[in-house]
Amino acid sequence: MIRRRRRRPPSDEGAAVIEFVVLIVLVVIPVMYAVIAAMQVQAAAFGVTQAAREAGRAYVQADSPGQAQAWAKAAAGIALADQGLPQTPQVQIRCEPTCLAPSSTTYVRVATRVRLPFLPESLGEATVGAIPVSADFVIPVDDYRESP
Repeated sequence: MIRRRRRRPPSDEGAAVIEFVVLIVLVVIPVMYAVIAAMQVQAAAFGVTQAAREAGRAYVQADSPGQAQAWAKAAAGIALADQGLPQTPQVQIRCEPTCLAPSSTTYVRVATRVRLPFLPESLGEATVGAIPVSADFVIPVDDYRESP
């Protein structure tokens, strides 16, 4: 009589390690990258909001339009530096009806680009490597202010 050996079903030893590595590489790492990138964009949004507010406040306190423009850019740069962002924002100021006149309205827009994390320098300044972030602020000029 010939005895046949029964085949044992293949064991699952070592499969958990492979599944764990695949799960980490395909799911957890991209989710963590997305969270870090979202946190950086949110920090930049907070920074430009603060920069727009401070630029507007500095602008309406100045004595002349030239001085106001310089103060606004300096205030925006300081506010962005406080949040760890590039200190060279785009600051746009528009006034209605005239700048620094009593009861006029000043519109300030501050914009910058936030780089996505862990990208090489070559992609850092490209459209795929940086997200544009901007904020607007509207501030009235005091009614009892002296006209420049």
